[in-house]
Amino acid sequence: MAKNNNFIERSIMGVLSFLKESAFSDEYALKKGFLQSVDSRFKIGIFLFFIIQILFVKDIVILLGIYAISILLACFSRINLGFFLKRTWVFIPLFALFIAFPALFSIVTPGEALIVFKILGFKLIITRQGLYGAALFITRVVTSVSFVVLLSITTRHFELLRALRIFKIPQVFVMTLGMCYRYIFLFVEIVEHTYLAIKSRVGAKMHYKKGQHIVAWNIAYLWTRSYQLNEDVYKAMLSRGYRGEL
Repeated sequence: MAKNNNFIERSIMGVLSFLKESAFSDEYALKKGFLQSVDSRFKIGIFLFFIIQILFVKDIVILLGIYAISILLACFSRINLGFFLKRTWVFIPLFALFIAFPALFSIVTPGEALIVFKILGFKLIITRQGLYGAALFITRVVTSVSFVVLLSITTRHFELLRALRIFKIPQVFVMTLGMCYRYIFLFVEIVEHTYLAIKSRVGAKMHYKKGQHIVAWNIAYLWTRSYQLNEDVYKAMLSRGYRGEL
C-alpha cells in the first residue's frame, strides 16, 4: 500500500518543498518592484507602524482597507497573488479561525441572538457581538500576517538582519538568526543525501512503521551532527578573530 511505502518519501519531499519556497522568495526579493526598491530600514519602520495600527483598530472596514493596501503593495512589487495569498492564509490565519470559533456562541460572548440551532439536543446561539468579535480577530491576524510576509519576501535576508542591527537588536540575536537561515539549506541537503543513501540500501518500498523508525533515528543523528557543526564553526570563528562582533 502507498501509505506503507511512501512515509520517508513524503517526509523528504516536504522538507525539499520548504527549500524551494525559500529560494522562490529570494527570487521575489531580487525583482524590480516597488517594495524591493525601498530602503530596508525605512520599510521595516513603515511596516511596524502598520502592524501597530492594526493591533489598535477596532473597525473591520478600516482593517479591510489596510489589507487592501497590502494586496496593492504585493501587486506593485510584482508578487504573484496566488503565491502571496497561499502564504498569508495558511497556518496562522486558519489557526486563528479555530481560536475565534468559540467566541461566536452566546456561552462565550453574550449578546443579541443572530442564529439559533440545535445539535444533539443542545441549543446553540451565535450572537451578533460574537460574530463581529471573531471576524475582527481573524481580519486583524490576516492583515498583520500579510504585512509580515510582504516584508520577508521583498527583502533579502541579510538586508533584513542588517536593518535589525540599526534598530539596536542585540548582535548575538541577529547573528544567530543569520546562521540559522544559512544552515537550513545545508541541513536540507544532508537530509536529501541521507534519504538517497537509505533508498539505495533498502529500496523504495518498506513498511510504514519501519519508515517512521528510520526517520526518527535520522532526526536524532541530524541533531547530533548539527550540534557538532555548531561547535566547529564557533571554534573556526574564534581562530579568525571573532570577539562578539562580525
